[in-house]
Amino acid sequence: QVQLVESGGGLVQSGGSLRLSCAASGRTIGRSVGGWFRQAPGKEREFVAAITWSGSSTDYANSVKGRFTISRDNAKNTVYLQMNSLKPEDTGVYTCAAATLVGGTRILKSPDSYHYWGQGTQVTVSS
Repeated sequence: QVQLVESGGGLVQSGGSLRLSCAASGRTIGRSVGGWFRQAPGKEREFVAAITWSGSSTDYANSVKGRFTISRDNAKNTVYLQMNSLKPEDTGVYTCAAATLVGGTRILKSPDSYHYWGQGTQVTVSS
């Protein structure tokens, strides 16, 4: 069984920074695309960022481009999301996910493409 566990969420003032981590444990899932999604109260879950297995390709939602950076350390089975210049509209539950569908070689933005999910971590940005 594969487990994804997020950490690093919390309460921060507008303009502040947080670094989220997503650690995988359990059965090895092989080469995978790592993704971050978020869901604000009353809204649907939305794509935030994704990174290929090699780390050579990344993509971001337009709303976070230039402020968020996704990275990974495969030796530690961990994917990170560095969030800078946070805004109140970034508030939500952030969940990491992993997809093995394409062997980790292509960016995936649809939640339906991801097979493994964490429980989520709350990020609250105060104005």
